[in-house]
Amino acid sequence: YERFIERSNGIFGKSGTGKTFLTRLVLASIIQKSNAQRDPRKKAVNLVFDMHNEYGWEGRYEGSSGRVKGLKQILGASVAVFTLDEESSRRRRAAVDGVIEIGYGDVEAADIAVLRETLNITPNAVEACWALERRFKKGWFQRALSLDTDDEEDQRLLKELNIHEATVINLRRGLERLRRHAFFVPERRSTSVDALVSHLTGTGPHSTAFRPGKSVVLEFGRYGNDLAAYMLVANVLTRRIHEEWRKASEASMSDGAQEPHHLMIAIEEAHKFLNKEVAGQTIFGEIAREMRKYNVTLLVIDQRPSSIDEEVMSQIGTKITCLLDNERDVDAVLSGVSGRGELKSVLARLESKQQALIFGHAVPMPVVVRTEEYGTEASYARFREQLTGSARDLYPE
Repeated sequence: YERFIERSNGIFGKSGTGKTFLTRLVLASIIQKSNAQRDPRKKAVNLVFDMHNEYGWEGRYEGSSGRVKGLKQILGASVAVFTLDEESSRRRRAAVDGVIEIGYGDVEAADIAVLRETLNITPNAVEACWALERRFKKGWFQRALSLDTDDEEDQRLLKELNIHEATVINLRRGLERLRRHAFFVPERRSTSVDALVSHLTGTGPHSTAFRPGKSVVLEFGRYGNDLAAYMLVANVLTRRIHEEWRKASEASMSDGAQEPHHLMIAIEEAHKFLNKEVAGQTIFGEIAREMRKYNVTLLVIDQRPSSIDEEVMSQIGTKITCLLDNERDVDAVLSGVSGRGELKSVLARLESKQQALIFGHAVPMPVVVRTEEYGTEASYARFREQLTGSARDLYPE
């Protein structure tokens, strides 16, 4: 456990191999083992960006209508669930601790740069975002939406910033796609983002000292199938949270304050944030490169590891790999690993479900494991029994 949380880690496998079930097991184990730690420096919390509402309150068996309990139902008050889509949570009867809103002022030009292909905007439109941000600071997004190529004042502004009219039209079309989302508002009306951060840090409204926090699952509801929404929210929130950990870490270096506990951020479709084109621009790429410095690491979940930047893959400490049938993906996972020829043969013989190869930083040698059962009353009871008395005291219901 202690070696696992020290570095970023990955769960890989082709579609249908049970990555979601395996990830639930990993997250539940981290929460349980963290609760049992007496030393605050050895505790860890998770932030899970849950695209398809599988980890928080309830999930489903793949390929069927059967339901399984999420982390909140099993581990109780040691997990907080937030949502971007309150209506979806209500329909699913999922208990949530808060509803997240993202304000226009929370978005930076760098976030739009990451979304360039997804929003179908041009490189010139991205450059326009940078120019507008330099001029209008946090008000740049609102100003970009209000640009009118027929207005004389706006024409002068565009000429001064060297932005072509066609670029404005292209940029506004892309930004309007984001503005349609109900969670994306001109001004945040709630303090839900602050509440989410407080759950992770364990700080109260008048405290800055980190205490053992709670793990948080952010459900995307109906927005889970909108890649632009997922990438925007994940990047914006992670940047804010990473800043909190950075400040706490630097304070511990300068005045001897206690360093923050570990934070592991779980992202699905990780290659969208960590491919060669955008890894240098996203906060996730920065976290992967600075993994030890601020006690923030990643848990990347992906079926296309070959699309992840090679430098990022080299920073992943422990890899839990289910069956992969693409040669490039196998080569990406095994890159730089000694005995890769033998491990390649092992990967090829894995069963299609409930079997994985684990190798890297947290284990002394590569080992094939059969994952334990998840979704039966016996498995739920086993997880609950592993919660120690100290954990129940720490997180009373």
